[in-house]
Amino acid sequence: RPSLAAVSLTTNSSVLTAIGNDFGFERVFARQLEGLGVVGDVLVAISTSGGSPNVVAAIEVAHQQGLTVIGMTGLKGRDFAALCDLALITPSDSTPRVQEGHLAMGHVLCELVERALFPVRKKAVRR
Repeated sequence: RPSLAAVSLTTNSSVLTAIGNDFGFERVFARQLEGLGVVGDVLVAISTSGGSPNVVAAIEVAHQQGLTVIGMTGLKGRDFAALCDLALITPSDSTPRVQEGHLAMGHVLCELVERALFPVRKKAVRR
């Protein structure tokens, strides 16, 4: 299948440090979205507790820029979930269980995107 554009906002330590120093840690994801996000993009926002100010700020910027927001959280993140266009909630208050749920959800989400964008046509069976 063709490749898809995707950017992790967590992996560039130089960018995270620069934004954290100049704009504050709570803006590390929002600031990147201000430069990278365009209408039609999707933000996948993950917060185990739902109370991560830097992730919430990114969601706010995403909505301002016309992005769709898919959020992943646990039972404590109901307010966080309300900010998202689609919320995937792991039914647990336990941090390890919520994070395990996020891992599984991430894999399923990738598979669903691939199926939607690149449907596999079944080959005819010869008899």
